Amino acid sequence: MTETPPIVVAALYHFARLDRYEALKQPLAELCCRQGLKGTLLLASEGVNGTLAGPRAGIDAMLAFLRAQPELAGLEHKESFADTMPFYRLKVRLKREIVTMGVPDTDPTRIVGTYVAPEDWNDLIADPDTVVIDTRNDYEVKIGTFEGAVNPQTQTFREFPDWVRRNENALRGKKIAMFCTGGIRCEKATAFVRSLGHEEVYHLKGGILRYLETVPEPASTWNGECFVFDERVAVGHGLSLGTHALCRACRHPLSPEEMASPEYREGVQCPHCVGRFSDADRARFAERQRQVELAHRRGERHIGDGPWPADG
Repeated sequence: MTETPPIVVAALYHFARLDRYEALKQPLAELCCRQGLKGTLLLASEGVNGTLAGPRAGIDAMLAFLRAQPELAGLEHKESFADTMPFYRLKVRLKREIVTMGVPDTDPTRIVGTYVAPEDWNDLIADPDTVVIDTRNDYEVKIGTFEGAVNPQTQTFREFPDWVRRNENALRGKKIAMFCTGGIRCEKATAFVRSLGHEEVYHLKGGILRYLETVPEPASTWNGECFVFDERVAVGHGLSLGTHALCRACRHPLSPEEMASPEYREGVQCPHCVGRFSDADRARFAERQRQVELAHRRGERHIGDGPWPADG
């Protein structure tokens, strides 16, 4: 009896001047649909960003199409694997930015920080002259981060530039080391910080995911799990499946302890959103959860399990 090959999950991004990005939407969507891929791809004049999942042949065909575009020839991607499809639909979207920071003229193809390989990251952040900054949103930081990292407590990536401006005096003259999930937010974050005149600006190449994949757990300075934007919710060292789930009412990641809370009702509410929704909303959530459970009993998946928030 042969095993079913695992689903390949490919996370990718590439900054480039892509003036004809609108013309790529339809052929990309058609190719991904034919190949059975699901997930999200964002196209903008500054490049491409997304995560797609599907069979090996389909992922390879999608990557080959993108790299056949001269502007995207240098595109890199990271892979992980899942036993079941972690997305529920395919979306190919046109956007103003492939990761939204909201600062015009921030161009990672022109100015960017110094890449640091995962195996060299521990030495950099151990330096007392280094300020280590987690550029992700607060709910992501709370389930895992590097030892000693600063949490800007942002709700969206749009808030990050203002946080940097407010803390410029504390950052001046320091080595600034930034990290994010897969690397894309740090491309823009380091470009922005460099534009303010800071010279020693570094970012973790490949992001947290590459670090967890590369650095052995005994040598790791990472604590907790890493939130990911698919149905796995979070991963640990070696990109193993984490222990977190998602509140289907407010979309907040939940630890096992939070799911054990008397305030938690699967699909309906969690400790983060108690009192946030009306009784009518709760009734609607409860009916959606009932439909999800019925679908699961039939061995099916239900659209009520999604959708997912966007990275950044």
